[in-house]
Amino acid sequence: MRASIRSGQARPEQKLALLTGGSAVNPEDRAELLAILAGDPDSQISERAEGAAMALSAESFISAIARADADPRLFAFCATNLGEKRGIPDALAKNPACPATLLTRVAARFTTEGIQALLDNLERLTEDPQLVAALAQANPENSEQRELLAELKKDAVALPDIAEIAAEVEPDPVKRETLMQQLTHMTVVQRLTLALKGGRSERTLLIRDTNKLVQRCVLQSPRLTDSEVEQYACMTNLSGEILRQISMTRKFMKNYLTAKNLVCNSKVPLDVSLHLLPRLNATDLRILTTNKNIPETLRSTALKLHRKRKSGGS
Repeated sequence: MRASIRSGQARPEQKLALLTGGSAVNPEDRAELLAILAGDPDSQISERAEGAAMALSAESFISAIARADADPRLFAFCATNLGEKRGIPDALAKNPACPATLLTRVAARFTTEGIQALLDNLERLTEDPQLVAALAQANPENSEQRELLAELKKDAVALPDIAEIAAEVEPDPVKRETLMQQLTHMTVVQRLTLALKGGRSERTLLIRDTNKLVQRCVLQSPRLTDSEVEQYACMTNLSGEILRQISMTRKFMKNYLTAKNLVCNSKVPLDVSLHLLPRLNATDLRILTTNKNIPETLRSTALKLHRKRKSGGS
């Protein structure tokens, strides 16, 4: 039944069976299929399907939206007709397959969960400027989210010492000048896009942008390499917040060198360093005990752990 209706090959009697409840399907299938039939060329079918769909519980649609293979027509139906139902906007935001243009329609009703889903996948914000504008007006209860969304309103480039940093990352003076001019005139959304899709030089510059969303976009770039993250992890001119973000990203922390660099970086919050300390091998742990650039608490804890290991303690 699901395959037939999704492919547009369902026979009239199959459609009627679904509309009358004569077909045994689970609640999420029923929600999705009725949403599809609400756009049926036959007006009688579409009207009945829409009426039946509107009578279903929001939970059925939320379960249907959550599926990885949810039909695009389900997203459109929910954004158009069910955007006021609690949980529907957040469910749409959580499914990466839902187009950004549809999210714009329901952005005013996102809760903390829906907003977080977009902050965790910033590429979707770059797909539709109107979604950015709508989200910038949101006022979530979560203070961290409010602070991050405020960054969307900052259009001016916020990269300190851009000439000095550009000289570090781009040796070619012509390319360096072009890059600096390009960044200086970019809006936040343009810098988010560049952070996601640009090259290594652009990412190395933008990871030091004071706009927190731009920094996050760098870390979400599909082009980001392990060696770049290793480099970021030992930078003392990055904020503790972005270093914490690196430590909280599982794929980054699979890399031993990244973990080691974070522990050795004096700008990393102490709770993060202490949590990662046991991961260090014997040689790196011993070196850390003599590192005068890290907090005394971390150094003394490293020394205790080193002595414990040396004495054969568990």
